[in-house]
Amino acid sequence: MTYIQTEIDGVWIIEPKVFPDPRGYFFEAYKKEEFEANIGVVNFIQDNESQSSFGVFRGLHYQKGQFSQAKLVRVIKGKVLDIAVDLRKSSPTFGKHLSVELSEENKRQFFIPRGFAHGFLVLSEEAIFSYKVDNTYAPQAEMSILYNDPSLGIDWPISESQLIISEKDKQAALFNEAEYFE
Repeated sequence: MTYIQTEIDGVWIIEPKVFPDPRGYFFEAYKKEEFEANIGVVNFIQDNESQSSFGVFRGLHYQKGQFSQAKLVRVIKGKVLDIAVDLRKSSPTFGKHLSVELSEENKRQFFIPRGFAHGFLVLSEEAIFSYKVDNTYAPQAEMSILYNDPSLGIDWPISESQLIISEKDKQAALFNEAEYFE
């Protein structure tokens, strides 16, 4: 695997070595020793998967305090625009975001450490999204930032009229109202 450090400290893109042959392909999606040698120790405790259709946006979610989660995300089927927003007040990139296209073709993974809001937009007819987390879901600590907050400057590749967003996510806080990490 190739580990690519992004311009936001702690956020990584991981590109696997894919071995295709006439039967299909094979690749290692996660190898603990290699991950820890490049990124550090993260105790992943749960794998999650979601299925969504074109235009679905899920996010920008995070959990506050002791319930914060690091995530290792990838797309099994389809294509998404994946977004991480730095909520660490002490970070030089506080308030900045990073967008990465993840797809079944590029097989990229995106590592997002604790202290970030996260979301993804489905760009294909359907997407199956898989992710590892290092902490359990805690509804009492769940927070969201509004997807179209102008202060974030996220460049959406489809029109707002095509977005499918939950009512809960439509009511999310603006970035300047969010609870940040120290």
